[in-house]
Amino acid sequence: MTTPFTLTDLEARIAERAIASPQESWTAKLLAAGPERCAKKFGEEAVEAVIAAVKGDRAELIAESADLLYHLLVVLKSRDVALQDVLSQLEARTATSGLAEKAARPR
Repeated sequence: MTTPFTLTDLEARIAERAIASPQESWTAKLLAAGPERCAKKFGEEAVEAVIAAVKGDRAELIAESADLLYHLLVVLKSRDVALQDVLSQLEARTATSGLAEKAARPR
């Protein structure tokens, strides 16, 4: 039985591709363009995922969600933020209800 592909696996693959030549790797090309370009691409993918969700197109939503997760991890890499830091934040939030957590955030 094979182990499932995880976001941690994707983060590792992005790290590997980040050191490749921008002429050979889309990941390296994005990162070479800087965090602003990475964030712009992430935003574009987010809009595409929202459109797919609104349309109710399951296959398109799956594909766009995969693009969105990939581009989020590229943005995190561009700002030297580890996926584990994000996961730790999510884990900490599970100690309280989402409504209570949101109400406690500074305005």
